[in-house]
Amino acid sequence: MTASEWQRALDATGELDPSATERIIDTHGDRGVRAIEAVAERRVKQYLDFTVVVGHTDEYVVEGGGCTCKDSAYNLDAGNDDERCWHALAADIARRIGALDHHEMWYSEVRDFL
Repeated sequence: MTASEWQRALDATGELDPSATERIIDTHGDRGVRAIEAVAERRVKQYLDFTVVVGHTDEYVVEGGGCTCKDSAYNLDAGNDDERCWHALAADIARRIGALDHHEMWYSEVRDFL
């Protein structure tokens, strides 16, 4: 199973159905489960400048398929689409099924207040 298979499935249906869910989990294991949970809980935010995934202890900026989390920086191969952190997976899933929580503001400005 590869990431491109579940991505094509989401693009075709526009929804996170049981088949696509199974493909994501088969490909990404626990990271896939956490990504699906984040999408279901509407923790993927789209600001004017960044996509942000709200984790349990921090917020992570996802841009260009990469992420600001430590898992992405230290454990995963940035050049391998099958190896992505759950934040990047959640952003990809949410974007493909139209589940981004849109905010008409700049995250860089919001972050200053946090």
